[in-house]
Amino acid sequence: MSDFDKHIISQSESVRDALSKLDALASDAILFVVDNELHLIGSLTDGDLRRGFIKGLGFEDSLLQFIQKNPIYITRTNYTLEQLEAYKEKHYKIIPIVDTDKVIIDVLNFRIQKTIIPADGVLMAGGQGKRLRPLTANTPKPLLKVGDKPIIEYNIDRLVQYGIRNINLSINYLGEQIESYFGDGERNKARISYVCESKPLGTVGSIHLVESFEHDDILIMNSDLLTNIDFADFYVTFKNSGADMAVAATSYHVDVPYAVLEVDGKNLATSLKEKPRYTYYSNAGIYFIKKSLLEMIPKNDYFDITDLMEAVLAQNKTIITYPITGYWLDIGKHEDFQKAQEDIKHIKF
Repeated sequence: MSDFDKHIISQSESVRDALSKLDALASDAILFVVDNELHLIGSLTDGDLRRGFIKGLGFEDSLLQFIQKNPIYITRTNYTLEQLEAYKEKHYKIIPIVDTDKVIIDVLNFRIQKTIIPADGVLMAGGQGKRLRPLTANTPKPLLKVGDKPIIEYNIDRLVQYGIRNINLSINYLGEQIESYFGDGERNKARISYVCESKPLGTVGSIHLVESFEHDDILIMNSDLLTNIDFADFYVTFKNSGADMAVAATSYHVDVPYAVLEVDGKNLATSLKEKPRYTYYSNAGIYFIKKSLLEMIPKNDYFDITDLMEAVLAQNKTIITYPITGYWLDIGKHEDFQKAQEDIKHIKF
């Protein structure tokens, strides 16, 4: 039984059935009462039953006499992250998600999920990982284990934690192993689809192989990253900016061990800095884009994400950067892989 099913009870079931289901849910004890077509009718907790018994209701009475008839719910196509944060602040723990006909399609449990970002995910997982050979001779790099699970699984689980469940994996080298490991994604509480390049298409060219996207925004991410980036803050920053594309960036510091003279175009000194530190921001391999940008990506041609950035700027559209303040590591070399094995013992996801 899925987490979603555990919270559903039919209006025709008995009070005793409800008590049994609530007891099984333990700290997540809330039920959503539905009709035969799963339309949301109300919510039910231990407290609702207790108050009903105090009023004189009994085990033979209808559940409809115990329920809260106007429960909080989220409509899948009509909510904001700010709205979800407000529910959190009011200590709502579990909220039903309904479609436009008020049919329950899922539940949001804030104990195990941070929010629901209205975006689809695309993880690039087709590289050969040549710099990590011989580790990648028979295993695709995304499936190399860091700690107790594959690199890519940390990213999939984190996306699901933020409500991005429609995840497309772009695979190529030993891709059948990745597909065999994740299947349809149910074990990871995701809905995973696969696209496979028949020829190299660059870091974003394969995105046209995805059959369809449910949302207007897409998260694109390299699968061989280890990071605890706050996807919700990244997404809110992207949306509030009105930009067409957002690029996550990681800081890189250069410490100059000498005093530095800054000069103008005529070699006249303008300032003196003693052993300065310069900070630069590098592309971290994580992006939010508007779905409309897909029109800029040629079909069945090699096309990198940097090509997309250049096309966006050439058309006077907007790109913003988002500095990652948490942990980030690109696992490209053997020393990176060894560092990840140590770091994973201390990272908070």
